[in-house]
Amino acid sequence: MSGPVDAELARVVRDHAGRLAASLVHLVGDFSAAEDLVQEAIEAAVRTWPVEGIPERPDAWLYTVARRRGLDVLRREKRHREKLTGVSWPTEPEPDDRLRLIFTCCHPALPRAAQVALTLRVVCGLTTAQIAKALVVRESAVARRITRAKQKISDAAIPYRIPGPDELPARLDEVLTVIYLLFNEGYLSSGGDRAQSRDLTDDAEFLAALLHRLMPTEPEVAGLLSLIRLHRARAAARFDENDEIVQLQRQDRSLWDHAAIAEAGRSIARAASYRRPGPYQLQAAIAACHAEAPSWEDTDWTQIAVLYDMLVHLAASPVTALHRAIALRYVQGPAEALAAVDELESSLAEYHLWHATRAELLRELGRRDDAQQADARALALTANPAERSLLRERLNWT
Repeated sequence: MSGPVDAELARVVRDHAGRLAASLVHLVGDFSAAEDLVQEAIEAAVRTWPVEGIPERPDAWLYTVARRRGLDVLRREKRHREKLTGVSWPTEPEPDDRLRLIFTCCHPALPRAAQVALTLRVVCGLTTAQIAKALVVRESAVARRITRAKQKISDAAIPYRIPGPDELPARLDEVLTVIYLLFNEGYLSSGGDRAQSRDLTDDAEFLAALLHRLMPTEPEVAGLLSLIRLHRARAAARFDENDEIVQLQRQDRSLWDHAAIAEAGRSIARAASYRRPGPYQLQAAIAACHAEAPSWEDTDWTQIAVLYDMLVHLAASPVTALHRAIALRYVQGPAEALAAVDELESSLAEYHLWHATRAELLRELGRRDDAQQADARALALTANPAERSLLRERLNWT
């Protein structure tokens, strides 16, 4: 196999590796042993699928191979026998294993940054590079966090389970962060082989819905689920037939799922009735402002700017401040927005969307040479094929 087929095999393996790891950690109770089994199953897939084809149920195939390898290990190796003795191996993975593993990885005994990095790697199957881009940190720092977190879980014998009701609040913020970052990676991939991953967005919505059933009165959970569903409601209009990005102002709104948008709006209103505002509710409200507008010209930018002001107050971050600056462009003008964007240079100089945003504002202000330099820098910093295509178009326009 070669070319597109190899890419498809790699995609399928990557999309199912996290779910497989979650199931195996549940069974063997040990990260290292589970990772060994995952790696063996992946190696078997790489050898077998190019000859026999990708199976109809890749997840079941990988799980079956890992299960057999685990039983072989149990029979042959004393070191693993101690970990696997007494394990009852079901023939299918449990559907909520990933949520259990997320809560295990998000144990308060671990530093917050380590919780998020470990979960995205082990549960969600993201690469160290993808996690580094999501968290806007160096890959080496992510790798260290993951290694230390695994060791801490092992040394502290942190149990693999969904915690009791009294323990849930202490872990909720990190669990929400993981699902949110998983969705972001699926919605617009940081890797270079595809623009988006519907499998990852499916996973994120599934986990958010599962969490919502577990915590139905937690408004931030409802906010995140609504946010995901609002973005997914525009899926049919986000890319054209060539997988090129269609920017929001040019999307065909008749293709949007307006029933899903209306339901998400009702969910946001129910969450707001608890009078415990949070960043996911605010982001969902911003997304609703966009989704509910009949046209781009009808977008309520003043309301969006107010919501971003609240979001910056509740959960300040350079990326949030960048999005607030984008809203300012439509309320106060491009000059004020550019000034706000330039204030973020020390934090976002290696973030491609900072440069792309500057380019748009510079172009609007007539500074075409500066805009071209900013777009070129943004192009150098992103591997997403759809983003790269859009930036190349802009460079050709300039």
